[in-house]
Amino acid sequence: MNRLYRWYRRWSLATRQFLFLFIVTFAFFILLAWNNYHKAADLFKDQMVSDSEILIARTNQFLDTYLDNSRNVLLLLSTDTKLLREGDGRKLSDSLRYIAENNSTFVKTLYIIRKDGKVFSSSQVNYEIIGNPHLSAIYDKSQQTYGAAVVSQPYVSPLSGQTVAISRPVNDDNGAMIGVAVVELDIDKLNQKITELTSGTYQTFVIMSDKDKVVTFDRDSVMLPQRPASYHEDLPESFVGQLADLPITASELGGQTGKLVVVKSGENRLGWTLLVLIKDRYFYQNVIRLFDNYKTAAAIWFVVLLFMAFAMSRYMTKSVRTLAAKMDRVHDMGVIPSLVVKREDEIGRLAQSFNAMMERIRNLLMETKQMEERKKLLELKVLQSQIAPHFLYNTLACIGSLAKQHRTEEVKETIRSLVGVLSLSFDKTSEYITVEEELEGLNMYMQIQKIRYGDKFTYVQEVDAEALSCDILKLTLQPILENAVFHGVVPSRGGDGFIRVRGSVRKGKLRFFIRDNGVGMERSKLLKALQERSPERSDGQFTGIGMANVHHRLRLRYGDAYGLRIGSLPNAGTVVCITIPVEKR
Repeated sequence: MNRLYRWYRRWSLATRQFLFLFIVTFAFFILLAWNNYHKAADLFKDQMVSDSEILIARTNQFLDTYLDNSRNVLLLLSTDTKLLREGDGRKLSDSLRYIAENNSTFVKTLYIIRKDGKVFSSSQVNYEIIGNPHLSAIYDKSQQTYGAAVVSQPYVSPLSGQTVAISRPVNDDNGAMIGVAVVELDIDKLNQKITELTSGTYQTFVIMSDKDKVVTFDRDSVMLPQRPASYHEDLPESFVGQLADLPITASELGGQTGKLVVVKSGENRLGWTLLVLIKDRYFYQNVIRLFDNYKTAAAIWFVVLLFMAFAMSRYMTKSVRTLAAKMDRVHDMGVIPSLVVKREDEIGRLAQSFNAMMERIRNLLMETKQMEERKKLLELKVLQSQIAPHFLYNTLACIGSLAKQHRTEEVKETIRSLVGVLSLSFDKTSEYITVEEELEGLNMYMQIQKIRYGDKFTYVQEVDAEALSCDILKLTLQPILENAVFHGVVPSRGGDGFIRVRGSVRKGKLRFFIRDNGVGMERSKLLKALQERSPERSDGQFTGIGMANVHHRLRLRYGDAYGLRIGSLPNAGTVVCITIPVEKR
């Protein structure tokens, strides 16, 4: 994600504006077209669902008529009680066959079940050979209805195949039941008729009973799933369960060929529920012309929008790109690039501000350069001017005392050290000297202090030979050594004080450690040692420059990564670490 964001930030302003205008406008157009397309499909869907509900109502009327015709046949059979009482099986079978043939559009097989269990059929020969095990259950259920017609659940009859039975008791003149008339419906012809009414390439149907049993369905439709190991003979139980759970309204359901819209009716007089299933894709196929119009309009809009967005982005960002190109060519501030301002809008004012800013920057740079040169000259003069009068007075007094004592060699050595220290301080040829020269100045300074304080402290130098040729700012080590003498070992009691200067080169850095075993510093004073830049003077000091001044000079010259670090403990001593980069002339 971060890589993608960085890649996006490298784009030019013209590219961003072009893509933003193009993508936002084109996305808005696509969203509008897609919304209208789906709204048109939804309107068509609502119309189709409304038409399907009308079709279901007409189909239910047909099924009600189917029930009425079956009842009429049963009523006809129940009135011919004389033939049933006489017990002439041939005449009764012939009569049943005659009625079945005249009502073959919906009747598959007719039965008369006498009270004594004797069964007569419109296909008597087949019945006597095959039989029908479902008749006893139909007879028992019909006895319990007190003369009303009973519609059975779907079952497979040996004579009629997949069927549904409608039964009615047959009573004599006294109202006593003498048998039961049964009609097994021709489900295949019923299926064919309903298929003609409801099915097509885009829709099909399923009829279910009140026990969630499938009465019949369109076996030629590829929209409906089939149970494994069967060829459109049964629907999968899971699919039947989903159909049964649907509410009596329009719903959506996954089918064999995609999503289906299912319109479900309530129960009709047969106790059956009719479901019409319509392909969801059919609704969108009927708005394909609208979609084609949208595609044509989108192609034209794409070209126009591409050209307009490109032209607008180039025009709006031309001045900004020119300004960026001018700014990229800013290398030598002696030659200030300027923009030709022809516009009076915000971008024109930006170009004018750029010209004024570049002129101000050049003036500031020139002033800064002059100030830096002056600062370098004044810095050395300030250091040289900080020679403390007390140092000269005390040193000269010390020489006078040695002369009175006729200690000629010590007088010569002290005068030689004083001349060397003053020469080193007033040398104006460069602000840099080598480490070796700096150490020579320290030796001469410490020679003067040793003559003054005697054996009160010991001074030791341990500097690697590699560090002697490196450059260092003049008077870098001198002020630190002064602090070690006058604030460290001199105030302490006893004559066992020592000051050690160690120097080495490690990993491109030059480090000095100046350690003393003097009085040390408390933590509160230690924290302020590198913050207070005012000089701390005392009798005998040479420069009077505080450690904070040295720290500031080093950081100003070399950067914030360099400078001083101090560690100290009261009555234990102090260690000062000086770190600067390795430089050699």
